[in-house]
Amino acid sequence: MNPIKLVVSDVDGTLVDKEKRLAPATADAVARLRGAGCAFTIISARPVSGMRPLADTLAIDHPMGAFNGGIVWTRAGGVSEHHVVDPAVARGVFECVGDLAVDRWVFADDRWYSSTDRGVHVEHERVASNSREEVRADFGEFLDRADKITFVSDTPAVLAELHARIDARFAGQATVGQSQTYYLDITALEANKGAGIVALAAAIGVGLDATAAIGDQNNDLPMLGLAGYSVGMGNAPANVQAAADAVTAANDADGVAHAIDAFILPRIGVPT
Repeated sequence: MNPIKLVVSDVDGTLVDKEKRLAPATADAVARLRGAGCAFTIISARPVSGMRPLADTLAIDHPMGAFNGGIVWTRAGGVSEHHVVDPAVARGVFECVGDLAVDRWVFADDRWYSSTDRGVHVEHERVASNSREEVRADFGEFLDRADKITFVSDTPAVLAELHARIDARFAGQATVGQSQTYYLDITALEANKGAGIVALAAAIGVGLDATAAIGDQNNDLPMLGLAGYSVGMGNAPANVQAAADAVTAANDADGVAHAIDAFILPRIGVPT
């Protein structure tokens, strides 16, 4: 097995806890990883604005992937890739919604547009995106340049029905998946974590066989499948855990820190 030279981590449900906080134990483990000569970066369904505080805290100077890799960016201000949802798809998915009881979010122009300013998920997204929602009844003017469209519901059957409707019309034209059990995200076809980990590893100059990935949701499966070594979170669904080479503790139990210390550093040759 090749030694690991790069770790790519998901953010929500993985790197941060349920309150969207980065634990000191996780920051310390990332520092140990870097001290061992291994690069570390992040990829997330979050916008750039929501990733930047974590990038600053962890001093990540390598390229990172926002919107599942739709934007590949650096803290220094560089953007090497930017993929938006095809405008025809963006308009079509809103047609698919019909009268389903879901909240609607559109991320475009470094802004977050929402159908509502109420609810726990709006409150959580303010933290995750490091921004405030701008309430709109109509999203038409943003759909030519949408980085991400998210439909929000706490009823799994509703999101499952909507997912099926969108797949029936737009399979192969966009990336459609759940970043959380209550979010259905639509990003550009190129904006998926499989293409994202390929782009990040190439930009950092590390082969995929020497790259480890850590994630917790179905939208992480493409990168878990491509990485030379993969870790599923203890809070991940059973199918995500089954797809990983190892399973760590939950995100509320310093799972990324445990993965670094118990699984990854030993593969670099660092005793723990």
